[in-house]
Amino acid sequence: MDVISRVRRLIEPAIGDLGFEIVRLQLAGKNRPCMQVMVEHKNGRAITVDDCAQVSRAISAILDVEDPIKSAYTLEVSSPGIDRPLVRIGDFQRFRGFQARIETNRPIDGRRRFKGRLLGVEGNRVRIEVEGGEVTLPHPDIQRAKLVLTDDLIAASEENKGL
Repeated sequence: MDVISRVRRLIEPAIGDLGFEIVRLQLAGKNRPCMQVMVEHKNGRAITVDDCAQVSRAISAILDVEDPIKSAYTLEVSSPGIDRPLVRIGDFQRFRGFQARIETNRPIDGRRRFKGRLLGVEGNRVRIEVEGGEVTLPHPDIQRAKLVLTDDLIAASEENKGL
C-alpha cells in the first residue's frame, strides 16, 4: 500500500466523525515533504480556519502515533477553495453547469486538455461541452481537473456559502 492510501485509510474515519470529507490528499516535495489534506464539510458549508485547525489536530494525533511517513514532513490542511479541484466522479455531477479545465493522462479525440461547461456524468464518464461540441471523458483517464473561476461560480458560491 502506498503512503497516500495508508494515510487516507488512517485519517478518513476521524475526519468523517468530525463532519468532513477528504477532497484530495497529496504528498509533495522531496527534502521536506508536505502532506496536503484538502477537506470539505459533508453538509456543504464553507470551511473556516477553525475547521482546518480542528482537522489538523485530529490528523496530527493519528499520524504521530501511526508514523506512515518515515521522514520529517509538514502537514497542511486546507479547503478546496472556490476554483476547487474536481477529483471524485461525484464532483463532476455536483458542479455541472460550471466551467472546468480537465487534463487527461492520454489523448482523447487527439487532445489531452479540455476547457468547457460540465454536463454531468454517465456511469464513470464525465461529459463536458467544449468549443466544437460535447466530449465524454473516462473518469480514470482524468489526470487533473478544476473549476474555472467565473462570475457564475462566484455568485453560486456566495449564494450557497461553499457550494
